[in-house]
Amino acid sequence: MKLLRYGPAGQEKPGLLDSDGAIRDLSGVIPDLAGDALSPAVLSKIAAMDMASLPKVDGNPRLGPPVTGMKNLVCIGLNYADHAAETGSPIPKEPIVFLKSLNALNGPNDDVVIPRNSVKTDWEVELAVIIGTRAKYVSEENALDHVAGYAVGNDVSEREWQAERGGTWDKGKGFDTFGPLGPWLVTKDEIPDPQNLAMFCDVDGVRQQDGSTRTMIFGVKQLIAYVSQCITLNPGDVIFTGTPPGVGLGKKPSPVFLKAGQVMKLGIAGLGEQQQKLLASP
Repeated sequence: MKLLRYGPAGQEKPGLLDSDGAIRDLSGVIPDLAGDALSPAVLSKIAAMDMASLPKVDGNPRLGPPVTGMKNLVCIGLNYADHAAETGSPIPKEPIVFLKSLNALNGPNDDVVIPRNSVKTDWEVELAVIIGTRAKYVSEENALDHVAGYAVGNDVSEREWQAERGGTWDKGKGFDTFGPLGPWLVTKDEIPDPQNLAMFCDVDGVRQQDGSTRTMIFGVKQLIAYVSQCITLNPGDVIFTGTPPGVGLGKKPSPVFLKAGQVMKLGIAGLGEQQQKLLASP
């Protein structure tokens, strides 16, 4: 299934995408795509329904992030061997874990705001893992049991704040609008192998990232198990799993960064595409 949330920001309703590409309203079935609604039992109940019996949503409404109510927006740094190489960084011995502010969460096609005085805002297409059941001290063997599904994420990053302003990556990653997610949550039954997904990011129609989850250093199972040792993962929590090569920071002979007016378009095989316009901060 492809589950989504639609409507104005802060007023989204739960829905799903039917086989014809139309949005069907789920608000009569679940209050929102959050908490227990992401459990295997509820997802199975929704999957068994006759989609044609659900109200059809007219028009082309805004899409919000496909989940809400999360407590943690976890990110993994330098998790692709080829991305680490382009930045001149050594391969991490353990996952690099940091948190993205919940204020960064953004709809898949909402505008991204470049922070005031920023000259080093960058793009990062990422596979996002959405947790469906509480995960604490889980094993790699059982890690995927806690997954509700997957989505496209853009870990927008301000490199100066990330690396040159006194340490900690969180600052450069947590600006408002820096976490576009969606367009939908694709349930894990449709993605049997999350380690074999092609992914891309274009800026103004020019391909910048063209990679695959095959080059992850730590796979999805490892990441869930590792993070659950130090952060209890709750239903709706999201893990951004790292980015392949092609980010602006790694461009040769010199880095290239985003400017107001540009457009990012990114996607992952089977998970859909998203697009954001860059705006200057007021």
